[in-house]
Amino acid sequence: MFNRNRFLRRVAAIASISLVATGCGLLSDGGGDGKGPIVVGTTSAPSTLDPAGAWDGSWELYRNIFQTLVAYPSGATAPQPDAAQSCSFTDSSSRTYRCTLRAGLKFADGDALDAQAVKYSIDRIRTINAPSGPAGLLGSLDRVQALGDREVVFHLSQPDATFPFVLATPAMSIVDPKDYPARSLRKDDGTDGSGPYRIQSYEEGKQAVLVSNGNYHGFAQRQNDAVTIRYFQDSAQMVKALRDKQIDVTYRGLAADDILALQQHADSNLQLIDGSGIDISYLVFNPKDPWAKQPAVRKAVAQIVDRGAIAHKVYKDTVDPLYSMVPKGLTGHSTGFFDDYGDPSVPKARKILSDAGIHQRVPLTLWYTTDRYGSETALMFQELKRQLEGSGLFTITLKSRPWKTYVVGYQKGEYPVFGRGWFPDFPDADNFIAPFVGEHNALGTPYPAPQITGKLLPHSRAVSDRGRTVKDMEEAQQIIVNDARLIPLWQGRQYIAASEDISGGEQALDPSTIMMMWALHRKTSW
Repeated sequence: MFNRNRFLRRVAAIASISLVATGCGLLSDGGGDGKGPIVVGTTSAPSTLDPAGAWDGSWELYRNIFQTLVAYPSGATAPQPDAAQSCSFTDSSSRTYRCTLRAGLKFADGDALDAQAVKYSIDRIRTINAPSGPAGLLGSLDRVQALGDREVVFHLSQPDATFPFVLATPAMSIVDPKDYPARSLRKDDGTDGSGPYRIQSYEEGKQAVLVSNGNYHGFAQRQNDAVTIRYFQDSAQMVKALRDKQIDVTYRGLAADDILALQQHADSNLQLIDGSGIDISYLVFNPKDPWAKQPAVRKAVAQIVDRGAIAHKVYKDTVDPLYSMVPKGLTGHSTGFFDDYGDPSVPKARKILSDAGIHQRVPLTLWYTTDRYGSETALMFQELKRQLEGSGLFTITLKSRPWKTYVVGYQKGEYPVFGRGWFPDFPDADNFIAPFVGEHNALGTPYPAPQITGKLLPHSRAVSDRGRTVKDMEEAQQIIVNDARLIPLWQGRQYIAASEDISGGEQALDPSTIMMMWALHRKTSW
């Protein structure tokens, strides 16, 4: 079950701007001659171009080339109509949600975008049910009905006042039925959407060239005509490209050393936008593994892990230690792992194991991805290895893969323990619990948690006032602490580095910290 209550608060809004540029007069050109597309660098490349196949950072691209019925204009904290002209519940029990499309909608190639296209797009997500896809978000949906060309009605299987927030995620992107198979993912590198941009060209793992979609009809007000997104393997390459004026903006994947360097050197003609973030990093334990399935092993790991050392030594205090799956700043956040385990303690961990009859060194293999969550990921896992082996209680083997094959591995249950990051669908405590529990979850490792899935989540989702869900969310987090199937490590911040002639970075992030490329533009003078 993944239907969610998503009454949002702008906790991910940009908090401050740290300018590390000085001077005045005419500004230097970014991305070459300053007249071409704005070039954005990131270490987060799409895993697939088909929205039915991804529940990950691919959404950053989708937001810019596809439309959803509702989405978030700059500054909005709740979904507003985009492809839709209007949407609302038409009954008192929140089980019937009706949308009227804007008149004259078209895909980028000129094909009509009508109610049948919306129905087709949503239905194929559930029909395909891709292993790493977003079908789980539609847990409360019974059926979709198209009435004429412009009316779409969503019939829900249970009351769900949060359904509009599901429709606002890029997972619900509207695709052209003639170009996307009904029962399988699209195989080529083509895209056919109706968003502010269309893809002119795409090279997997290298770049996506976006140009203005003249057929777009929605709320986005483009401040530029074209954006090129370049995909990098690490932060050092990306920052070098920024300093060499080969790109204009960096987003996702800045290493701590690079962030510190940008903060400390005021002569670099660059700016650093520093904002609050709610992305998290955590460990997942696979119940199929003979060691990872044992609660005592998991709890001993939780007792030893030194989050403060990871945040300080590896990330140079650009992230904060996290003691719950729900990050600070969200209603319902708790500190359960600190409350139960306190400071790292080898004697306490040894007692946990010995009480369970484990007196040997526990062998564990920890997996991580090499190209998804930033250059420090490998260093973090080396630090985890140092901490766990230093206790004398564990023997740790580290293994890694690029993201595209890493996803396949954890979905098949190949990894005993593995690292994941989570960029939220929306900033609500529910979204840091629900995706990870249940028989079919976003991690590919079943975690039934019946008290959470059967009682706490349904109860909290019936409540529109999120302040009244704190008790349910705290109870759900305590269950996760008790099970130690998921161990949170840190909570991040959002950093955007840009050349000094770029504006709009402060407005470019939506409430889920996805970059809206259309907000970026070049200044003409200081």
